[in-house]
Amino acid sequence: MAEPLKDLYNQAFLEGFGDKVKRVHPSFDSTGFVSKVMDESWDGLELKGRTRRISTVLGQYLPEQYEDALNVLLKLYGTCTGFPYLFFPDFVEVYGGADEHWELSMNALEKFTQSSSAEFAIRWFLIRNPEKGMQQMAIWSEHPNEHVRRLASEGCRPRLPWGQALPLFKKDPSPIMPILERLKADPSLYVRKSVANNLNDIAKDHPELVLETARRWQGNDPHTDWIIRHGCRTLVRKAIPEALALFGYSEASEESSLAVQANLLADPAKIRIGESGELAYVLQIRDGEPVRIRVEYGIDFVKSKGKTSRKLFLWSDKTVPGGSRLTGTRTHKWADLTTRRHYPGLHRIVLLVNGREIAHTEIILLDAGPSPIEE
Repeated sequence: MAEPLKDLYNQAFLEGFGDKVKRVHPSFDSTGFVSKVMDESWDGLELKGRTRRISTVLGQYLPEQYEDALNVLLKLYGTCTGFPYLFFPDFVEVYGGADEHWELSMNALEKFTQSSSAEFAIRWFLIRNPEKGMQQMAIWSEHPNEHVRRLASEGCRPRLPWGQALPLFKKDPSPIMPILERLKADPSLYVRKSVANNLNDIAKDHPELVLETARRWQGNDPHTDWIIRHGCRTLVRKAIPEALALFGYSEASEESSLAVQANLLADPAKIRIGESGELAYVLQIRDGEPVRIRVEYGIDFVKSKGKTSRKLFLWSDKTVPGGSRLTGTRTHKWADLTTRRHYPGLHRIVLLVNGREIAHTEIILLDAGPSPIEE
């Protein structure tokens, strides 16, 4: 089992970082820094808490003036690269928020994001001064470095995972759209993924805006077409008719189903948490013209208080001739994840074609345990 990400920050890492600081700032008290970071509360801190602890304590051991302290980190950022060094931009968030430090802090984030990522730190500045912050994002959207251009999009996502939400942009995403317009055909896949994820965030609150944007962008550039396809994925999963039509999925209705016959099977019918089971479907497509179909299965997961929450899983996405008989199998793991915990109970599993439920089955999920399941 993989170690938790928070364990990247251990004593060896902190001591190694302290040695690096000492080489460019000889008066740095590396021993005191490590000791204060890893105090009696350290073990109880999760990843973000540890990141914040490091950046906060670091400011207590670097020069008192922000400009001087930042200069020490700027001497190191080229050699301190990767995910663990998120505390560099976090340091800017913690200590560089004063109005007189704005330009200095923006220049630092521009550099730090090239060796780690400033997507979390910039959000504090956007919340505090959205107009000025988005002016900076517009500048970064035209930067020659792909990491900085990505920051222009990723940093202003309304619903960035692990990051502070941006309520202002959830309510009104219009300030974001000029940034995405500039990046909609970016040559970097790294940037395009961020633009697509930003659109997908916006679609959760403003689907019509995203659909209008997608219709306007579609067909002008292959890079842009890729972005809108991924940016509309939530709308496609929800089977929004306009989204399905935009990407060529065949229309179904209560009166005219795409599938004239369908079956869904689960084996075994009783399974323990942590085990894997097999799912299989058979469906007959209606006669006539070829159809573009999206086959998914959904599981109504039982939650801790007995309610259910559906999660969809893509099975197949393709164009098939009318009258086709289609089959598919899938191994589904009922093991706990960091993003989903399983609870025992009756789980309904459904088969969907272009968002419409056409078949279902059920399994009984049991507590994990070594004993065999009784028939």
